[in-house]
Amino acid sequence: MRRTKCPVCANGLAACRQPWRSVCSACGYEGSDLEPTINAPNAHALIDERAREIGLKELRMHNFNTLLRTIGELKPSGGKLLDVGAAHGWFLEAAQKHFEVLGIEPDSAVYESTARRGLPLRNGFFPEVLDAGEKVDVIAFNDVIEHIPDIERILSACREHLTENGLLLINLPSSDGIFYRTAKLLSAVGITSFFQRLWQKGLPSPHVHYFDPGNLEMILNKHSFIPRRSGQLPTLRFGGLWTRISYTGDYGIVTRGLLFLIIATAIPFLKLLPSDIIYVVAERR
Repeated sequence: MRRTKCPVCANGLAACRQPWRSVCSACGYEGSDLEPTINAPNAHALIDERAREIGLKELRMHNFNTLLRTIGELKPSGGKLLDVGAAHGWFLEAAQKHFEVLGIEPDSAVYESTARRGLPLRNGFFPEVLDAGEKVDVIAFNDVIEHIPDIERILSACREHLTENGLLLINLPSSDGIFYRTAKLLSAVGITSFFQRLWQKGLPSPHVHYFDPGNLEMILNKHSFIPRRSGQLPTLRFGGLWTRISYTGDYGIVTRGLLFLIIATAIPFLKLLPSDIIYVVAERR
């Protein structure tokens, strides 16, 4: 169902070239009406989960350690941490050195695989799988919140389940990122596959939101969260790059080879450009 008002500033959303995408001319928020289908019978036929894990793990662990150092500076005494969309459990494993951890994973197949490793995990959706009065000190959304259609309800639920002065960690793709802006330009001249890939169109868990640092802070303020730390994270690392390019099977071998060469050459220079991954750690007001 297409959203008509911006969740950030309540301005009307304008239609775009893509019939599934809309944009706010006031704050720059971008949204889509793409439908998540993570537990559909054929969902995992569209992605090689093992290849995806290999392609993403090195980058994700590097970024998770950066985020946990940041949270640790704000919560030196630790506490209870909830990881929403825990996936393969990497963030839980890293966080349990300093926090009492709990994960939530809605994808039943991924949940079963991760739970077999003995990590504290619940299968279902946030906040429904939590008890009404259940409180935690940190709630983390790592590459998750951009997939959740009703983001305003989710942010309200975060307030309800955080302790006083609890922290909300969000890291997610940025519409200010160099890859996103390049893909958007290519889409405008008819080369659409890269832009659709960034929105994960056709995959079980597509993006339904794209924020930039400014409108992300705005929606957090709207829901009474005060940003305490923010920044950007690397989008790519050389380790796992080939597998990451390959795992959805969207591109032919020649295209994958060209992408690999171009991106591998560009990695040292990407640090000078706006990253496609941003994060914010906000405090419950």
